[in-house]
Amino acid sequence: MALLSVRELVTRFEFGPHSFNVVDGVSLEIEPGETIGIVGESGSGKSLTLRSIVHALPPKAAITSGSVVFKGQDFTRPGRRELRRLRGREISMIFQDPIAALNPVLTVGDQLKETLKQTKGVRNENARARAATELLRIVGVPEPDRRMRSYGHELSGGLAQRVVIALALVGEPTLLLADEPTSALDVTVQAQILSLLVDLQHRFQMAVLFVSHDLGVVAQTCRRVYVMYAGRIVEEAPIRDLFASPRHPYTVGLLSSMPSLDPSAAIQRLRAIPGSPPDLAALPTGCRFRSRCPISVDECAQDDVLLAHVKPGHSAACLRHEAVADGAVVYGASDSRVHLGSS
Repeated sequence: MALLSVRELVTRFEFGPHSFNVVDGVSLEIEPGETIGIVGESGSGKSLTLRSIVHALPPKAAITSGSVVFKGQDFTRPGRRELRRLRGREISMIFQDPIAALNPVLTVGDQLKETLKQTKGVRNENARARAATELLRIVGVPEPDRRMRSYGHELSGGLAQRVVIALALVGEPTLLLADEPTSALDVTVQAQILSLLVDLQHRFQMAVLFVSHDLGVVAQTCRRVYVMYAGRIVEEAPIRDLFASPRHPYTVGLLSSMPSLDPSAAIQRLRAIPGSPPDLAALPTGCRFRSRCPISVDECAQDDVLLAHVKPGHSAACLRHEAVADGAVVYGASDSRVHLGSS
């Protein structure tokens, strides 16, 4: 049985006559101890999918249909008591901006101790302090005793991210939702945080649902990946299959936009996907990607194109997935250049 099963989830923003779905029929599964990735451009619905799972949505957003089943229990519309038990204890979330995720008027130690009190029921002050310090040590914070007295604004991005991870681990969750946990960090610190997350996953036997716009990051950490576009999953595959043989033109575009590390080319032009994602309040008919797709045909505009199996373990929402597999999708180069190697 899957640890988490999301089925046909729809999350809708209500702005009077301009209401629209930001998560539109998303289905995904994650097994115990598994690491799954969700990738896509900004605005594709990745973060709101995670927020829908833990019911941490903005005031104007709400789940309107579908289901969220965790450990065999339906948490689509949990009561307040169920939600308190779920958050922090069973499922924890790492938010995008670590500095913003920390309370600016409380020290790191105060936040960890309060979380220990609420989540684990640790009442003794000294016991909470010892447990909080140990958590900082586990996530690699140097001088954890001193950092217990620090405020969020006094930390570097990397240290703040480690503290946020420590807060997420307080309840020893079985599922960790990681929303762009490395996006604001430099490459060196990013590698350290990714390595830390992998180590912690094995230590705490967690499943991890990892959201990123960076396919390189997902390739380092995930076994399977879901590709999102305009609120929907447009491709799902094991990470190796996705890189070796993508079946959706949007996935090809994401892969093409990554700079190559081929040392034989000193200067390369990045290949960009033309156009912009559609307005969710005024979606086109048929395939949502067709206006940006270099191989779209008339049939792509006629009917809604839904996710379908294209080979074992691999699904795509594309009428021309066979042509995509044959290499028919080619994007032009942008004006941006990447310098590789020495000059």
